[in-house]
Amino acid sequence: MSKTVFSLPIALAILGFSVLVHLGIGSKHIPLSDVVSALMAFDPENFDHIIVRQMRAPRMFAAIAVGAALSVAGALMQGVTRNPLADPGLLALMNGASFAVVVGAGWFNLASDVWIPAFAAIGALLAACLVFAIAMAVPNGGGPTVLLLAGAAVSALLGALVSAANLLNEESFNIFRIWLSGAITNTAAQKLPYALPWLVVGLAIALLSARKVTALSMGHEAATGLGVNTKRLSFQLLISVVVLTAAAVSIAGPLGFVGLVVPHAARLMVGSDYRFIIPFSAVLGAIFLIAVDLVARTIFAPAEIATGVVTSFLGAPLFLLLVRRVL
Repeated sequence: MSKTVFSLPIALAILGFSVLVHLGIGSKHIPLSDVVSALMAFDPENFDHIIVRQMRAPRMFAAIAVGAALSVAGALMQGVTRNPLADPGLLALMNGASFAVVVGAGWFNLASDVWIPAFAAIGALLAACLVFAIAMAVPNGGGPTVLLLAGAAVSALLGALVSAANLLNEESFNIFRIWLSGAITNTAAQKLPYALPWLVVGLAIALLSARKVTALSMGHEAATGLGVNTKRLSFQLLISVVVLTAAAVSIAGPLGFVGLVVPHAARLMVGSDYRFIIPFSAVLGAIFLIAVDLVARTIFAPAEIATGVVTSFLGAPLFLLLVRRVL
């Protein structure tokens, strides 16, 4: 317990520092004192204040929301499936959400930001059901290898369908070209208000179920022995994972490896109790994506690269290390 008590203030302090750095560094560097004054005493005639409040702050809030959502979704998936390689991207939920959004917005002209989280949730849910149906049809299908292969196959199929849909619809391609690369931009930040209710619902379910997730992570038999209704809990957690993934994808498109890597970092800090893993995953995910977005918009300044490129560059080597340990 003491480890968690001391680590949480440190994690929150790092998050606060990351926010200030993100707001101050860019193509125009803004002193820390001006960043703080822009937040505390906004002056609409001060150009630096306008940059902080109207250009960088919305993007920063989007990074926090997406990082927290994907990290908690990944932590829940790893706990429920007892699979350390489980992740919304690797198990095809992201490509499912992306495909549904592209079809709904590009082909049915429902491109309103209000509709995008709903389409993403439907696509993520159907993709998850398909992956687990394929895995369960194989002997010992609950193992990490089979789940990973089923997720890779479904993800590849959905990715191909997304590409085909965009090739057949030039307007859809123009709308989603940047979004599909996984990008936190000011345009993406405009979708945050519509995704926020989904994010709140998903996080609330995750936090309220945290104690039972710890029991479930020890196995269904052990959880049942402790009085947990495993079927009801699994359904609740599936809803949480789906709405969190939908919220993240609707804001920034498919961002890989965040939900895989961050929960493992949280476990190193707080152990195996999901009452602590879930909130720590949310905080660490926010810190991670703030840092990644800062790199994406400054490393080749004034040009920017997609946030998803950086997460893949950082996450792929860590994924290979996890695979080596697990398989």
